[in-house]
Amino acid sequence: MLKGKVLVLAALSFLVMLLPASTVRAAVFLDGFTESLVVDGLGRPTAMALAPDGRIFITDQDGAVLVVRDGALLAEPFITLETDSRNERGVVGIAVDPNYLENQWVYIYYTVPATATDPAHNRIVRYTHADDLAVPGSEQVILNLDPLGNDTNHNGGGMHFGPHDGMLYLGTGENAVTPNAQSLESRLGKILRFRPDGTIPTDNPFYAEAEGDNRMIWAMGLRNPYTFAFNAAGRMLINDVGSHFDVPPGWIPYEEVNEGIAGANYGWPVVEGAFDPAAHPAFTNPLFTYEHTGAEPDDHGCAPTGGVFYEPENLTFPPEYHGAYLFADHCSGWIRRLDPATGDVYRFIYQAPYGLLDLDVSAAGDLYYLARAGTYPTGTLFRVHYGSP
Repeated sequence: MLKGKVLVLAALSFLVMLLPASTVRAAVFLDGFTESLVVDGLGRPTAMALAPDGRIFITDQDGAVLVVRDGALLAEPFITLETDSRNERGVVGIAVDPNYLENQWVYIYYTVPATATDPAHNRIVRYTHADDLAVPGSEQVILNLDPLGNDTNHNGGGMHFGPHDGMLYLGTGENAVTPNAQSLESRLGKILRFRPDGTIPTDNPFYAEAEGDNRMIWAMGLRNPYTFAFNAAGRMLINDVGSHFDVPPGWIPYEEVNEGIAGANYGWPVVEGAFDPAAHPAFTNPLFTYEHTGAEPDDHGCAPTGGVFYEPENLTFPPEYHGAYLFADHCSGWIRRLDPATGDVYRFIYQAPYGLLDLDVSAAGDLYYLARAGTYPTGTLFRVHYGSP
């Protein structure tokens, strides 16, 4: 069992890093778990969404939204978007509508390139799906976010529907401009909440305090919430990627798993990791943190990426996994199991391919994960199964 901090080896660049295959150790699982390659050749995958009809939509950072059906990667993308894919920008988020079986709606979060008159910015669009392709003319622009600056990192990307309120939630990075995270005049460095048509519910926590589109801010003080997840009861856990370079003297960089709370302020850039609440009463402490430095090779890392609660229709994993939060580190290839009731963290996958990105769980009870580096030349989708194949 790992309680408190998981030690991390080194500060590494996030999302643009591809480690050579010769450095990758074979995946090591606990007894009873096995993995199999579903598909490779995914380019630079960033996120996925498992549709209730069995399709898996996968975003390629460079513009394509791919479809995996019946265990095969389809030759033609669902849609290919023109995008700015430098560093951490690009096509980085995807969600299917809760009523997907009826309306076939797919939502995509991506970076719109700069033009002569408009700066680069992130956008959410919706397409209707038919015959594995986006229906021509079905594009609906849901919202355009704040203009982005010269820095091309801290772009967020997590996007999910709330399980009970029908709202879309989006994690946005602060674009490496730290004051954005603490400002109600910017939607960057936040969790946003809005209706699927882009309008803003009046019960958002900052609705009366913020103005205009900033009223969609639901939580603030985040650096780069690349992924988050809801459980069936509506509890949210947020993976916030921590600082790596150019930190002040004495500052210890931490990665965080935060409890998603309406109106919460997680403190970036004033604090990172656990802190004395008496010194910062306006901020919310993380549920779990881990550092960047240390000597344990199975515990080092650089960025908490994929996260999902294990709550499938068919509970095939052992009982201790039921309702647990599974989350991955991008650089070290480990996946951990967090007990949401206690905050205790346990080993699950000791070592998987480097470049872990997104996690999801199928109705059949299997865990799927995306990886971008390893023994394969391009992105891959793996399936983790418990028990007999």
